[in-house]
Amino acid sequence: MVVPVDPDPRAASADATGADGLAHRAGQDAAQVGHAGPAGGQEQGDLVIAGPEGLYCPPGDFYIDPWRPVDRAVITHGHSDHARPGHAHYLAHQASAPILRRRLGEDITLQMLAYGEIVEHRGVRVSLHPAGHVLGSAQVRLEHGGRVWVASGDYKLEADGTCDPFEPVRCDTFITESTFGLPIYRWPSQAALFAEIDAWWRRNAEAGRASVLYAYALGKAQRLLHGVDASIGPIVAHGAVEPLNAVYRAAGVALPSTFLATDPALDKAALARALVIAPPSAARSTWLRRFGADPADAFASGWMRLRGTRRRRGVDRGFVMSDHADWPGLQAAIRGTGAERVFVTHGSVPVMVRWLSEQGLRAQAFATEYGEEDDGEGRAEADVRAEPRLPTSPSALPDDPETA
Repeated sequence: MVVPVDPDPRAASADATGADGLAHRAGQDAAQVGHAGPAGGQEQGDLVIAGPEGLYCPPGDFYIDPWRPVDRAVITHGHSDHARPGHAHYLAHQASAPILRRRLGEDITLQMLAYGEIVEHRGVRVSLHPAGHVLGSAQVRLEHGGRVWVASGDYKLEADGTCDPFEPVRCDTFITESTFGLPIYRWPSQAALFAEIDAWWRRNAEAGRASVLYAYALGKAQRLLHGVDASIGPIVAHGAVEPLNAVYRAAGVALPSTFLATDPALDKAALARALVIAPPSAARSTWLRRFGADPADAFASGWMRLRGTRRRRGVDRGFVMSDHADWPGLQAAIRGTGAERVFVTHGSVPVMVRWLSEQGLRAQAFATEYGEEDDGEGRAEADVRAEPRLPTSPSALPDDPETA
């Protein structure tokens, strides 16, 4: 049985909704706008279908994280593979607003919702719920004709202190990611992860080597800052990271003080003890020369669970850290919805669909263009192909990737 979201009496908030924004208007035509029918394996009347522009809600005539320009787009979070330019109207969680404006332009037409706030459009009740991925990340709940669908976007289950933690939402049909949808992907606890990072940084600082840690500028960089021991030394943030730090601080997330590499307060001795948070694009750039001839470097990613990925990245260390759910997290999230039907959008799709089908669920894939965000965390297929000894059956996959 579906547990409905309690109605919220508040009207949808917007700073620039526009006449055609995703909001209920008295007398609005509820007729479906012409669109291609459901793809193979889908059913007539499905609340979401896969179209050439993205995931489309036919009764509501809007899209979720579309990859081509559309009129109305509901955005789950600010990563570049989900939030794309060119849409006429955007709807997202209010904490995503400064991120989307920074990335897509200050003049985008953006309607904002709080978590749990409901807006009705063409008879479809839409609400956003925490996904635990990055600041403002949201699952999209759709209710229409007695049916409830939830589109997860990207998510993780473990709370990290930098965004609202994942909230399971009961539904009939769940649309899930599967970036790390293989049993080998199991994340260490946050305590164990940051103890390892702190020990690495402390050892480098004592040896007079800067510690350069590569991480995606949105979400993972702030999670690192929130979790490390700032008493070890100064922390330098790359110019692509610092503006997003400001967004997180403005949202009330506790982050330690950070410096730009050019800050006059940092002399050579301070830079030699620093932790440097930089996006992967900064690797092998001239910007790194500021930190001496031989800085230690590391990469923070879920792909660091694979030995071959660490080797190909060419870094001293790899820290297993992801803002996506690991294999146990994906299973727990899907179970928590109570859904009998599951669509898998990106990542290890065939493995996840097969596993879910073996569990008695009606599982199938949605073809999407997600998973190419520029942190390296979306490239599931490329990394798995690069590990040729990984089998494709869930039951045959080892728990230890070092034996794979």
